Amino acid sequence: MNSGIDKKTLKKGLLPYLFIFIIMFGVFFYFNVNNSDKHTLTYDKFMEKLDGGKIEELEVVTRGSGYVYDVTGTLTNYKEGEYFEVVLPLSEQVMKRLVDASDEQDFKLIVHPDPEASAWLIVLVNFLPIAILVVFAFWFFNKQMAGSKSSLDFGKSRARLVNDSNKVTFKDVAGLKEEKEEVKELIDFLKAPKKFQKLGARIPKGVLLMGPPGTGKTLLAKAVAGEADVPFYFISGSDFVELFVGVGASRVRDMFKEAKRNAPCLIFIDEIDAVGRQRGTGLGGGHDEREQTLNQLLTEMDGFGANEGIIIIAATNRPDVLDPALLRPGRFDRQVTVNLPDVKGREEILAVHAKNKILADGITLQNLAKRTPGFSGADLENLLNEAALLAVRRNKNEITMSEIDEATDRVLMGPAKVSHKYTENDRKLVAYHEAGHAVVGLKLRSASVVQKVTIIPRGSAGGYNMMVPSEEKLCSTKTDLLEEITGLLGGRSAEEITFGEITTGAHNDFEKATKIVRAMVTEYGMSDLGPLQFEQQSGSVFLGRDYNKPQHFSNEVANEIDMEMRKIINECHKKAKEIINKNKDLLKLIAETLLEYETLTKEQIDYLVEHKKMPEEDENNLESLSITKLREIAKEKGVKNYSKMNKAELLKELDV
Repeated sequence: MNSGIDKKTLKKGLLPYLFIFIIMFGVFFYFNVNNSDKHTLTYDKFMEKLDGGKIEELEVVTRGSGYVYDVTGTLTNYKEGEYFEVVLPLSEQVMKRLVDASDEQDFKLIVHPDPEASAWLIVLVNFLPIAILVVFAFWFFNKQMAGSKSSLDFGKSRARLVNDSNKVTFKDVAGLKEEKEEVKELIDFLKAPKKFQKLGARIPKGVLLMGPPGTGKTLLAKAVAGEADVPFYFISGSDFVELFVGVGASRVRDMFKEAKRNAPCLIFIDEIDAVGRQRGTGLGGGHDEREQTLNQLLTEMDGFGANEGIIIIAATNRPDVLDPALLRPGRFDRQVTVNLPDVKGREEILAVHAKNKILADGITLQNLAKRTPGFSGADLENLLNEAALLAVRRNKNEITMSEIDEATDRVLMGPAKVSHKYTENDRKLVAYHEAGHAVVGLKLRSASVVQKVTIIPRGSAGGYNMMVPSEEKLCSTKTDLLEEITGLLGGRSAEEITFGEITTGAHNDFEKATKIVRAMVTEYGMSDLGPLQFEQQSGSVFLGRDYNKPQHFSNEVANEIDMEMRKIINECHKKAKEIINKNKDLLKLIAETLLEYETLTKEQIDYLVEHKKMPEEDENNLESLSITKLREIAKEKGVKNYSKMNKAELLKELDV
């Protein structure tokens, strides 16, 4: 395929050159063919032919200079197409001699009385082909240069003016109630600046929007511009930085120059951390181009020049790496944190993205919001879009809960590996591991609620247990964290008790548990070491800072930290094993049911715990049936090798 594209591109690039060659060849051929039968005579030779009666036809034209005649004609012995040219002085004697000879010898004499017409004809015949060639060459080279950046525009601003057709208002921004209140002042100032100036108030020159990716920072900035109805310039932080030092600074100057001409206006700089990182950090020195660009931005925002009517809104998810000079009052005076939405915010966001979706009866946005803690606005939009795509693939006319469950799993863990072949021993291990998480979660309801359990592999996990908080809290208590650790260790505890063996399946559980325990001991002061903070979450990406990270405690304290972490983990592990030992029957029930159904929802788990069996199966919904039931249906429909198929393969054979 690549070779075909290369040949096509090569042919397209050669066509203009081939066209130029054809034109040049045509012009050359025209002049040479027309001149091949032409003879040039001297004045004396012409007079000799004239006096000797050898002239057959003459055509006389006054040259544009007005001093000579251009004479063309044919002789009696010339073949067809042959002719001669001669230049004669412009005088009455010469013309009289030509006229007299024509009368005496009776040859054809043509005299052009209008010299201007002759001049235009000469220009047309001699210069028009050359002019056409020059115009085409100019057009061709301009087109060739259009794809590349002109050196004259190299330092120009890359900020783009957003069209009114893409206008966004606060109605399009769901949730973010407090954040919208924070930026409403900017709109009032842009609409009526005198109201603020009357009391001597100075509007913030810059607003920094901080928060995790996908929380709506860019959308909020667009809404501010839409509400204020002012020009809105958009640029990314990476658009400033170039290979050559000084180009970024030039673009900053040009951006503010353009903004001043259109003030009042808004400038939105997305991912400002690309250009606003701290200066003088990292091993090996700084980055001259980026630092010069940052210096120019600092000068323009709060230097000696006035930028009245220009408000800068910037967005980043890494405020910790920004230069302190950028965050001081006078530059980015106000910093607005755009956090992940709460349950009410998620419901509002889902309502916006569900406008053009057809949801089945019984699906409420309130329940969906409760099932998706920790989802950002972008995640929620992707969730509904994935659910819609799944419904189309399954030839459904509406989005059901089955598609939403599958879409949630896809967003969190990735697509299911339906072709992955488990051995029966592996399936059993995974089923008891996940059942262990479920049993501990059911018995420790104060921390979280078991929402879903599955043994279908996704991503790097052989199965997973989705647990959501019983209620969203601003802070977590020590009991909450200890119960979360206990739940994470439930899988390993179930393996030990059931099989007397341990597997590698708990490595991700240990990673999460260790992270929580270390934070409890070194950051939250939730251990016997007392209310002390030994470490901080810097999250810095600078090698120099990470490489020389200071340790503010002695080796003895480091040993005590390790002992406290081990103590907490061991206590939680012991508690998880106690819960599993007391509820072996429930563990076996959930595990065996998982082996039959592969996936259990919260409603099915609650029914199973209460009635010790699954609810009545609906044969119209094949996805909810057990593997045994699906194999019976496959047998009736004549499916081959049905007894060796897993649930995903059976559903595929049954066209689900």
